[in-house]
Amino acid sequence: MNSAENAAAVFEQRRPFLLGLAYRILSSRTEAEDVVQELFIKWLEADRASITTPAAWLTTACTRHCIDLLRSAHTSRVDYIGTWLPEPIHTTHQHSPEHMHELASSLSTAFLLLLERLTPKERAAYLLYEIFDMDYAQVAEAIGVQEAACRKLVSRAKAGLGSGQIRYQPEPARQDQLLNAFHSAIASGSTASLTALLAEDVELCADGGGKASAIRETLFGINSVLDFIGQSLHAYWQTYEWLPTQINGGQGVIIKADGVITASMTFDFDKAGRVNRIFIMRNPDKLAGLETGLDVR
Repeated sequence: MNSAENAAAVFEQRRPFLLGLAYRILSSRTEAEDVVQELFIKWLEADRASITTPAAWLTTACTRHCIDLLRSAHTSRVDYIGTWLPEPIHTTHQHSPEHMHELASSLSTAFLLLLERLTPKERAAYLLYEIFDMDYAQVAEAIGVQEAACRKLVSRAKAGLGSGQIRYQPEPARQDQLLNAFHSAIASGSTASLTALLAEDVELCADGGGKASAIRETLFGINSVLDFIGQSLHAYWQTYEWLPTQINGGQGVIIKADGVITASMTFDFDKAGRVNRIFIMRNPDKLAGLETGLDVR
């Protein structure tokens, strides 16, 4: 194996980690893939003989690039039309159920939205320390700050996230039950089987990005949400193709009309295993990547 082939092999081994890191920082599959591809080119052109720890070098380059992009992204999200949601990903994994559960909690739509409370550096520091289990010295190097400053970033991030850091993920059987009840409600217009699976304070929001029809305001409360599912979604989606799949590490669904993805739906849960948030993606730009799975760590 020549030098370029060896460099490519090293990078490919690290790619799922880099994709997972970039996606969690940016909440965008498209941007994460672009970052990792640019990093691959940069890696091939680097003086690799002077790089003693490739994994650390790649993590640092990826993190700093993502922080720069996130600063710009915050500006564009302020001007976003309607509700902004993270770009969903079809996750593909070959892991133990325990690891899948852990992975789902750090990839969920609700968790990524929670991270929006943080500054770019706080977000990166928190993810590297809490999710990727790097120590403070490693995180400080990746972000480009002193270790004391890094500790403050992580501390502020934890304070900013508060109790939202505790994330609940029901067993797959419970998630399957939920999807079946949703499908039945949308197909029939009857929400009876769905009622007991939703929290009283359940919320529903949708992201159309100004490019597809979607509710602009979040719905609050079980009655409003059930009415919307049993009436509006029943009217529009009852004949559409319903495809349960892994989205952001948990059970979700892809909705197709005439073979084209027109929506996706993911969920957040309370400690009793009931749905407390429903996220519908309608923005076609953000749905484009769902046909292809993404292997992330």
